[in-house]
Amino acid sequence: MYIANYFIAQTSTVRSVRLRFDLLASVRIDNDPIGRCFLPLIRHIDVSFDPSMARRYDASTTTFSPEGRLHQVEYAIEAINNAGTCVGILAKDGIVMASERRITSGLLAPAKTSEKTYFLAKHAACNVAGLTADANILIDQARLRAGRYQYQYQEPIPMEQLVEYVCNYKQYFTQRGGLRPFGVAFLFAGYDEHYGFQLYQSDPSGNYSGWKATVIGANNQAGKTILKSDYQKQPEGEEKMADDDDESGSIPDVQGALRLAVKVLNKTMDGSGTTAAEKMELFTMALDDNGQVVTKILTKTETQAVISAVESESASSGES
Repeated sequence: MYIANYFIAQTSTVRSVRLRFDLLASVRIDNDPIGRCFLPLIRHIDVSFDPSMARRYDASTTTFSPEGRLHQVEYAIEAINNAGTCVGILAKDGIVMASERRITSGLLAPAKTSEKTYFLAKHAACNVAGLTADANILIDQARLRAGRYQYQYQEPIPMEQLVEYVCNYKQYFTQRGGLRPFGVAFLFAGYDEHYGFQLYQSDPSGNYSGWKATVIGANNQAGKTILKSDYQKQPEGEEKMADDDDESGSIPDVQGALRLAVKVLNKTMDGSGTTAAEKMELFTMALDDNGQVVTKILTKTETQAVISAVESESASSGES
């Protein structure tokens, strides 16, 4: 007796039909009347073994490679590195998020709502880098969770709890067969009465982390380099006191964070002058006089004013 298993292996380097026979004990296929029927077929089929097939661990999200890596998750992260840049900056009095809007065709009708910034609740919003269709699923889950928490406890959901819920949902899609990771990364901005303003970043693996300032998307390393040097840079003519443990003195306010975000986007994206305002979207979150969260997406005129201020600063520093 014998067992015949058929499988088709089609890859970029191997495109052949393979036939494998698992023989039991010492029974030979040529001694079996039924097995002899397969001999003419075997002579015309490539049954050679391809060693590289044994090391292909990137076809599933549930299989670790010998190096302990999940390749499909890494590929999803790499897809995000080719998406539009998003910048998040935690300011003294609020949060600033700036994103690159890529215009693929001049024939497209203008979007009625933002395609980069989404509101999750009155106190929470996010920026998206990656596949917008994937992001819509997660945004709906976040809004549903925030609404249910508000209905059940009669208070806004804590920001980190909302982020953790979304990331747990994303992680589920990396540990089940037949599913693929979400090809999207988020910058979450929010406020709660316990921890104030908070900025979080998440990736397709389901990991999340809190940041003072960060960049996701294309050329994110170049953007982070600028943030490292300019985020908490002490203004000229001022010296930090030795006994001053509060770092908020060197953190920019919302207006300063807007200028810094534009500076980062100018470094990571193409376009300058009047066309840059068409490719940038600026978002702010702050508190009003009554302590209520106020969110705003800047208009093109307001965005252009911030860009002009950055260009003026660059010109003056270049002259000096």
